[in-house]
Amino acid sequence: MHERLAPRPLRPAGPAGQRSRAARVAPWPAAVAVAFALVQLAFVVPGSGLGWDETVYVSQVGHHAPAAFFSAPRARGISYLVAPLAALTTSTAVLRVYLVVLSSAGLFGALWVWRKVFAPPVLACAGALFAGLWPTLFYGSAAMPNLWCALGALAGVGFLVRACDGPGDRAAPVGVAGSVAVVTLMRPADGLWLALPAAVAVLLMPGLRRPALGVALPAGLLVGGASWVVEAYTRYGGLGARLHRASEIQGGLGWHFAVDDQVRALAGRTLCRPCDVPWDAPHTAVWWCALPVLAAGGVLAGVRAHRTAAVVLPCAVAAALAFPYLFLIGYAAPRFLLPVYALLALPVAVCVVHLCTAAGRPVRRTVSCVVLAVALAGHLGVQFQVLSRVASGGRSTGRAYTQAASALHRLGLRAPCTLSGEHAVPLAYYTGCASRQTDGHDMSSTPAGLAAVARRMPVAVIAPAGGRPPPFARAWRPVDLPRLPGPVGAYRAYLPPDPARR
Repeated sequence: MHERLAPRPLRPAGPAGQRSRAARVAPWPAAVAVAFALVQLAFVVPGSGLGWDETVYVSQVGHHAPAAFFSAPRARGISYLVAPLAALTTSTAVLRVYLVVLSSAGLFGALWVWRKVFAPPVLACAGALFAGLWPTLFYGSAAMPNLWCALGALAGVGFLVRACDGPGDRAAPVGVAGSVAVVTLMRPADGLWLALPAAVAVLLMPGLRRPALGVALPAGLLVGGASWVVEAYTRYGGLGARLHRASEIQGGLGWHFAVDDQVRALAGRTLCRPCDVPWDAPHTAVWWCALPVLAAGGVLAGVRAHRTAAVVLPCAVAAALAFPYLFLIGYAAPRFLLPVYALLALPVAVCVVHLCTAAGRPVRRTVSCVVLAVALAGHLGVQFQVLSRVASGGRSTGRAYTQAASALHRLGLRAPCTLSGEHAVPLAYYTGCASRQTDGHDMSSTPAGLAAVARRMPVAVIAPAGGRPPPFARAWRPVDLPRLPGPVGAYRAYLPPDPARR
């Protein structure tokens, strides 16, 4: 068990030993990363369109449409990640393949950090458990920050665990700082919740009390969060004002019990807000309920193998990262907990490998392996079932926006143009227009301002077919649009009596 959990020596004596060990370890996480990429390319990427949040992030750096309103909670990390490709092409398919390659390489890299801590079977099992979840597969090719937070957290805690074995690992402090910076750049709140338990560990654990690590954490936060803080002062009136506005947009940060919301969202809801839907697919949450039990088993096995830090630190950081999403916001999305799942995959993998390899009668080991294999097969079957449904929904959403954009083009809405109202943000991206709202959290215009814009360029206001448009657009000409995503479905575009044309 010791050999499988934490191979010795931790640092081979010389370059030849290091190369030999790397050659033995590399195929395991590489196989997981390749499988991760292939599944995405086969089941998620084909026919997919950009979702609402993705159009916001991509529009900041692309040339397909003017930049959408960037609300206070958002950070620009994912926009920086897609910028090199968005500057070259507007193809969603190419963007998806680019992100598949990056996310698969990122998964390999995050697992590779742990090569000095766990043996190849544990790394492969942990990688497969995390990569096999439907949120991981769905967001691997998405222009969304959450998976990158997960990979950054996994790598950062790995470097921290490696630092526990002494100052000989010179890459550890740099890796910790870089990982915290990446997570903070993607989602500043996640970076803070990652750094807090890591800082406690540096203070309390003798093996981590080193100046380099004490500097690494605040340096990572500073580097990763600098652009977000600077933008707070240049666009929002200060850091406090931006934090207050971000809290308002997220429904007010405070005590909210969202555990049950997260459980219901596992059935395939990418965003559950408000999450007042019935729990009609409990089988999709069986693994979620088993997760803490298996993680506890992995902690017990790790402690017995004298690798306490290797299993306790991932659990401690995972608990910290889960806390705000389970108890401080009033809605749920499975992607929020991806960093938690990435970290808990390690002790769970330790538990699984221990059950399959622990000393005992061969018959008992065989039975354990068979039971675990059957359970894993059932788990993956459920994940792929949900993934298929979610990916199909994403393709339908993309088709709906494309059809509505074509209808708007026929009505004369071509760049430069402006859209307002419901679904204006994604429709504006698909149409090549700017999006401007006269109310709500992304209010960027006024009724008078939008009317003035309508005298210079094509403008449309999108509203439900059964409702009423804003007062300033009630005299405008209504035109039915193809069905849009969501429960309402039927929408109309309201056009000025004499729309401006180029």
